[in-house]
Amino acid sequence: MRQVRSIWNGAISFGLVSIPIKLVNATESHSVSFRQIHTEDGGRIRYRKVCELEDREVAQAEIGKAYEDADGTMIPITDEDLAQLPIPTAKTIEIVAFVPADRIDPLQMDAAYYLSANGVPAAKPYTLLREALKRSQKVAIAKYALRGRERLGMLRVVDDVIAMHGLLWPDEIRVPEGVAPDTNVTVRDKELDLADALMDTLGEVDLADLHDDYREAVEEMITAKASGEHPATSPSPAPGAKVLDLMAALEKSVREAKESRGEEPDAKESDGTETGAKAEVRRISPRATPKQTPGKKSTSTATKKTTTAKKSQSQRPSESPASASASASAKKSTRTTKKTTATKSTTTAKKSPAKKATPRKRTA
Repeated sequence: MRQVRSIWNGAISFGLVSIPIKLVNATESHSVSFRQIHTEDGGRIRYRKVCELEDREVAQAEIGKAYEDADGTMIPITDEDLAQLPIPTAKTIEIVAFVPADRIDPLQMDAAYYLSANGVPAAKPYTLLREALKRSQKVAIAKYALRGRERLGMLRVVDDVIAMHGLLWPDEIRVPEGVAPDTNVTVRDKELDLADALMDTLGEVDLADLHDDYREAVEEMITAKASGEHPATSPSPAPGAKVLDLMAALEKSVREAKESRGEEPDAKESDGTETGAKAEVRRISPRATPKQTPGKKSTSTATKKTTTAKKSQSQRPSESPASASASASAKKSTRTTKKTTATKSTTTAKKSPAKKATPRKRTA
C-alpha cells in the first residue's frame, strides 16, 4: 500500500497494554467531481464565506464554532472548550469488550480505517492484539474520539492489519416503524421455490470483480469532449412489458439469469408448466390389464379411427393378396400385444391394419 497520510495519532488501550498507532483512511472515493460554472462564459462559480453583519468575505483564520440555540442565539465554542471536556478517549481507542462478529448489526457500520503501528516499540503489542483477535475469532468493541465527538468502533483483522470500523451508536439507528408493507400478503410455496431457483441461478460473486460502470462512462465522456469528439451514446434499453403475474416474472427472471450465464434454461419450472413457446405432452403408459381377445378390441371407436384405412382399401378391390399379408401382420401384432403391455396409441396403430380384412370379404 502506498504511503497514506495519517488523520489521527493516539494509542489503543488494551487493558494495561498501550499500543501507539496512527489512524489511516481505509477507503477512498473514486467518484467524478464537477465544478459549478457560469454557463454563458464558463467562469467558475465559487463559494465565499461572508460575514452577514459586515457583509464582507472573511479568512479561514477568522472562522470559529458556535451552537445555535432554539431562539437563534449563537453560543461560541472554542477548541479550548472542547479540549477541556472530560473525554478519556480523546487520544485513546479504548477497547471495552470482545464479542462475536455476528453481534454487530450491519446498520451500524460507518467509515473504515486501518490502524498502523506507530514506531518500533508498538510492533510487539500490535502483533499480540492482532493474533489474539485471530485466535478468538471475535471483534473488539472500542470507544474513541475523532473530529470533536466520541464515537463507537469495531476492531477486526484484515490480512495482517488491524482495521477499525466506525459504528453508529445504538440510539442513532431508527426503528423501522411504518416501513414494512401494511397489507396482509400471502406468498405461495411455488413462488418461494421460484425465488430460491433464482437465487441459486444468480449464485455468488467475487466482489473484486464488481466495478462502477457509471463512473467509467463519465470518464470516457469527459475524455471524448476534451479531445473535441462527440461522446459515444449507448442505445437506451427498450422498456419491458409490465408483468403483472408474479410467477411469470420469477420464471422469466430465472430463464434470463441462466441465459446470461450461458446455461440452458430448464424446459419446466417447479409448477410443472413449460416456460417455452411449445408445451410438451407426454403420454403415460397404462398399467397392465387382464388379457383380452382380439375380438373384444374391435370396437366402434377403433373403427372410427381407421376410417381412412378402410376407405383406401375399398377403393382398390384387386389388391386382395396385399390385404391377406396385412391380415397376417395383424395376427402377429395381436400375439405380440398379449405378451407385452403397450400404450393406447401403439395399440390403436397396430389394430388399424386388422380392419383391412373387412373390405376383402366385401370384394370376394
